Order: sequence, then C-alpha cells, then structure tokens
Amino acid sequence: MGFLHSLKPALQETWKKSFKEPTPVQERAIPAILEGKDVIVRSPTGTGKTVAYLLPILNQLDETKEATQAVILAPSRELVMQIFEEIKKWSEGTGISSTSLVGGANIKRQMEKLKKRPQLIVGTPGRIWELIQMKKVKMHEVKTIVLDEGDELLEKEHFDAVRSIVKSALNDRQLLLFSATALQDPDQVKTMLGREPEWVTVEEEQAVPSKIEHVYLLCEPREKIKLLGKIAKMDGMKGLVFIRSVGHLHVIADKLSYEGVDLAILHSDLRKDERKRALKKLDSGDISILLATDIAARGLDIQGISHVIHFDLAEDSEQYIHRSGRTGRMGKSGTVVSLVHPRDERELQKYGRKLGVPILRKRLYKGEFSQPKDYHRRGK
Repeated sequence: MGFLHSLKPALQETWKKSFKEPTPVQERAIPAILEGKDVIVRSPTGTGKTVAYLLPILNQLDETKEATQAVILAPSRELVMQIFEEIKKWSEGTGISSTSLVGGANIKRQMEKLKKRPQLIVGTPGRIWELIQMKKVKMHEVKTIVLDEGDELLEKEHFDAVRSIVKSALNDRQLLLFSATALQDPDQVKTMLGREPEWVTVEEEQAVPSKIEHVYLLCEPREKIKLLGKIAKMDGMKGLVFIRSVGHLHVIADKLSYEGVDLAILHSDLRKDERKRALKKLDSGDISILLATDIAARGLDIQGISHVIHFDLAEDSEQYIHRSGRTGRMGKSGTVVSLVHPRDERELQKYGRKLGVPILRKRLYKGEFSQPKDYHRRGK
C-alpha cells in the first residue's frame, strides 16, 4: 500500500472513494511502473489490471505540458471505450486531458480532438498508426506505451501496427504489457524493447475472487439447452454464457428464443454496432443472458454480471478462470455454473483442485441451485 502516498492528491482521493486494499497485481506492478521500468504483467481477468497501469501513468503526466505523453493500445473498440471511461473517472480533479481513437469512427472528428494536444491517448493500433503517419499524433514526447490485452496485440492482425507505434517513440520510452494469459512468444516483446523487462505474474490461486461460488449441474448433452433456458429465467439473472463454436451458438440461440428466453449473441463475425447493441441489452437488463464465444468475449467488462455459465466445458483451468473472472468483479459476489456431462465431471474437479476453489455439484430446483438428492450418498 506504500505506493499510495507517492500519488497526486486527486488520485489518492479517487482511490479512497473506490478501493480499500490494492489487488495483488496492483501491489506488485504499480511500484515497478512508478520506478520507470518496462513491465510485462500477466494476471487473470477481473484482478484490477487497468488501474494497475492507469494510476502510475496519470501520476507521471505533466499537466502543464500540452503534448501527448502516454499512449494506451487495446485490440477492440469496446475495450478502448472501457479504458477511456476509467481514464475519465481517475483524472477527475486533475488537469489531465485525454481522448480515444478507434477505427470505424469519424477520422476528421478525431483530428479535431488531437488539435487540443491531449496528454493521454487510448485507441486501437490501426487507427493510431494511421494518425501517426498523417502526423496528427506526435510521438516524440511520449514517455509510456501500454499494450492492454498484450497477447492479442502481438498476434498477426495487430502486430505490425503495434511494432510501428512502439518504434515511432523515442528509445528511452517505457513499455508496459498487460495480459490475462501467457505470451506465445515472449521474445517478440524483448526484440521490440531492445532490453530485458521486469516480469510480474499473479498466479491463478491469488486471483480467484473469494466471493464467487462455483457450482456444476450434471446433465446429458441433449438436456443442456433446456437446462440453460431454466437458468436464464432465474430471478435477477444477468448471465454470460460461453459456447465453443459460432455454429453451435446460433443453434442454441434459435432454440432458446423459440422458448421465449430473452437473449443476445456475441461472436467475432458481428459488426461493431451489433456488438454494441448486444452488450447494451445485457447491461440495461433487457435480456437475461448473452451467449458468447471465447474470442468475442476478450476484453469484455460488463458491470454486474451475476452468473458466468460454461455451456461447453472450459478447455483447461486457465480458460476456466479467464471466463469465470467476468463475474464477482472488484469484490462483488457472483456464481459460476458449469453444465457438465458425467464423463467430464472428473476433469472439472481437477480444475477446482488446481485453482484451489471448491466446485460443488448442485441441481436446479424451483428456480434455485440446491443440493442434489443423492448428495450425501455420493459424497459430493
């Protein structure tokens, strides 16, 4: 907690309103960033990574200088807008100016915003690189570059733009990379940096929020859709449902819609406006469940998700906790439900042991999860 006293008074005030204790990733990453080190952070979803880099960046910005001093890159429009909301929240009471730059939005309007010389920019790599080439974003005063969801930014689709942006800044700039999963090729970052970064890894055990209840329901594959329909109609349901393939997702959505379930879908083939509409519906409570693929849900941060439902069993413990971290954010409670065929039960319990969380067998009875009838006999 020692880092708090070295922050600007306005940041300390906002911290006191929002948090009591820093999360493990904040405790370990913030001091290293404040020291000016290049830092690569791996920590599961929902552990406070955005605040872990925003606080030191906002603290180091020179409010008297009208120049871009920090750039945050994120792979999707949704994630950029979520980060931008956090920036606005944390920079309240300071003189810090910021803007967001995403592909698909009106570039002329973005150029107008850039004339005001924002000190902090957050955006998608393609659009930011386009504006750098047009000499509208000037990188010579940039002290810090952040790659949020860094594992995805290093993939083929974004890599060239990301590398070009990093190269366009001066050599002594600080590079911060945050990711929920391990990097496929850590050497890519070292090559980009030209020096050895500091690595911070928050283990899954430290990151499993304690207020999340983990349960599973045993069922045959053919019963799953019917069971999901009943779960969707539980009181106060605001659920995110993970389904492995887009094709299967459409089939399930059609069957549930026919049964009168209020839902929306989220997959990577959707247009940006369709994605936005789906997220808004869940956020506002117009629907009770959002069906999503793993790729489409990356970087997603919807407030107040009550349940994460694994319709298809997670492929490994890392994916299980990555999905599950969408509920129980920042100290709130939540429930994670896995719909499991009896032959997958042992695999799911293995995840629980590895992560140090009990995953309890339940049944759905009168709209609530309760103990199965054979609970004591089976010893589950």
